[in-house]
Amino acid sequence: MTDNLPPGGNGTGQGQDEAGQPQPWFPPAGEPGGYGQPPPFDPGQAQPEEGYAQPPPGYGQPGGPGQPGYGQSHRQQGYGQQPGGYGPPSAPPSYPWQAQPQAPKPGVIPLRPLGVGEILDGAFTSIRRNPRATLGIAALLLTASAVITTTLSLILVHYVGTVNLPTPGQQLTTEQASHLLTRMGEVLAPTAAVSIVLAFIVDTVLTGLLTVVIGRSVLGHKITAGEAWRIARPRMAALIGATLLIPLILIGLWVAYAIVLVILAVLHAPGAVVGILAVLGAIAVIVLTIWFAVMFRMAAQVVVLEREGPARALGRSWRLVRGSFWRVLGITLLAGLIVVVTSGVLQIPFGLLAALAGGGNSLLPATSGNVAGILISAVGGVVAGAVARPISAGVAVLLYVDLRMRREGLDLVLQTAASEGNTSTGDEFASLWRPGGGTASTAAAPQPGPGAGSGSWPGPGPDAGTGTGVPPAPGVPPAGGPPAW
Repeated sequence: MTDNLPPGGNGTGQGQDEAGQPQPWFPPAGEPGGYGQPPPFDPGQAQPEEGYAQPPPGYGQPGGPGQPGYGQSHRQQGYGQQPGGYGPPSAPPSYPWQAQPQAPKPGVIPLRPLGVGEILDGAFTSIRRNPRATLGIAALLLTASAVITTTLSLILVHYVGTVNLPTPGQQLTTEQASHLLTRMGEVLAPTAAVSIVLAFIVDTVLTGLLTVVIGRSVLGHKITAGEAWRIARPRMAALIGATLLIPLILIGLWVAYAIVLVILAVLHAPGAVVGILAVLGAIAVIVLTIWFAVMFRMAAQVVVLEREGPARALGRSWRLVRGSFWRVLGITLLAGLIVVVTSGVLQIPFGLLAALAGGGNSLLPATSGNVAGILISAVGGVVAGAVARPISAGVAVLLYVDLRMRREGLDLVLQTAASEGNTSTGDEFASLWRPGGGTASTAAAPQPGPGAGSGSWPGPGPDAGTGTGVPPAPGVPPAGGPPAW
């Protein structure tokens, strides 16, 4: 009956005020109200007779009067259409992918942290690009050393005589053994002492000169042997000091080990205890010897390139190698293996010629052979050393450069120097490598980005840590980290 309808009623049980207000829509029972489902009617519109659970007309098919199908232009838009659609959020704009720029390579290596192959390749490339200042210097110094040693040996043989070594399996009497030791002391001891001193001097000078030559080749600069000598000469005294200090430290470890054993013997410790401690102590000292030798591996390069004193160079080398012990050890052993193989291969033809000439040993010329065989063997040693020694020096210098690139951002400083065409020598050259130099600090200093606080990223400014600042360039440590140099 319609006689009892209240004023303003519409026959639906709701007043005009309620019908005029938008009603919230909820999915019917049994239907998931997932994201992206369109409502069956707009707010404020009368609910159609069909329930939302009934399937709408086919996609794109015209519906009944006032009921357009999905995909047609109406207030009820299809899924994902605009406006009023309930589709998924639009995908973020895509930008073209940009490849990372390659590190510049003005010299023998790219100016970035290096791999093992790049270090070895850089050492060989340094020799190939500047053979006069690498092979030439090594050949000159080794030839001078070989001439002095061989001449002294031949003089001693002429005036004192040769030393007849026993054949394998020969039994010597007490008188024969005493005579052999006396002859070795008269002939071989002076030659050995001179050879050791010359080898030390030649190795030290070669290290200094080749460090300068290969250090300059990193920037693509080619210098002569005279220029290398003028740069390295002021550092020779400190380089000799550092080279002497390292073996003294290593010998000190073994002296301390021997003192401990002597003290145990004096105290009449049990033999089993002394034996166990001797074995364990020997193992510990061997490990310490290898460890100290590797940690001091960069001392010569620090002396020449950074112009530090002997003691400071050892400490600086320790800090550079710390954390990279196994890598430095592995590369050093690999380079040593390459040097040994290269030297052995180069000496094979000279050894054959020396054997055909009557035999001879350039290391012990006073023991056997004739003059021709001794001279041929000496030439073979010079040739092998002239090629192998620059390889070892090149690996050491490039390993030093790699460590500084990884720890201190040296690649940024070298890139700046290469872009400026820096070809200076002397003090200006040293400032390029010295920690805290002006060129280094300028090149490696991080620049704060927009919105960054005062100081380097993240900095203590008002926007620090909010993500609005710009991080430093790759290879530059953040604030509070180690300095760029």
